Amino acid sequence: MYIRDYSKKMKDFSILENKLGLHFKNKDLLTQAFVHRSYLNENPDLNLGHNERLEFLGDAVLELIVTKYLYNKFPDKPEGELTNWRAALVNAKMLTKIAEQIGLNDFLLLSRGEAKEGGKARQYILANTFEALIGSIYLDLGYDKADEFINKNLIFHLSDIIENKLYKDAKSYFQEESQEKVGVTPEYKVVKEWGPDHKKKFTVGVFLNDEKIAEGEGFSKQEAEEEAAKEALKVKNWVK
Repeated sequence: MYIRDYSKKMKDFSILENKLGLHFKNKDLLTQAFVHRSYLNENPDLNLGHNERLEFLGDAVLELIVTKYLYNKFPDKPEGELTNWRAALVNAKMLTKIAEQIGLNDFLLLSRGEAKEGGKARQYILANTFEALIGSIYLDLGYDKADEFINKNLIFHLSDIIENKLYKDAKSYFQEESQEKVGVTPEYKVVKEWGPDHKKKFTVGVFLNDEKIAEGEGFSKQEAEEEAAKEALKVKNWVK
């Protein structure tokens, strides 16, 4: 039986392991964290799946570890404040920043077309890959290693977030303003989604009661909601 050799297309993940101080027992789990769906379209015989299930798991592990840290570190803070801080730590913009800092971009396994893309599309892929990596760490090395990785690479940014009030994103600010000024909590609804599964885009509308105030687009519902909130602040002239 002839087995096609993909070794030349693969990255040397031992470099990343040494850089991050992580040494996987199952090397395939580490590699899979970097396999974008588009890569499999050009390499259908690869014996690994794409990273979306690992991303799903990593997202949950990340939220649990950050939540546990905040709960223990700030026993006197209310739920709402802790929620805002957590959101600022685990949003796509922050995860992209960390992924770039630790060099994940050099190890992405993408199709030739996707590899040429930059901007928000690449940022979204990097954020998802960071979560997939956390999922791989959790499965292969356990909860404590995932906790150590997140504390080392992400949670230290919390002090800057709190000091500079970076947790005041457009969505939370628009909610505060709308509740104060008109007594209504905004609602967000997906009004359109399009594109292939690996590159889906969303348009989300933000509503006060039944009135649509603005729309926003993004590569995730959360990103589209944030863009809609930014636009709504301009429409209502509530800009920070």
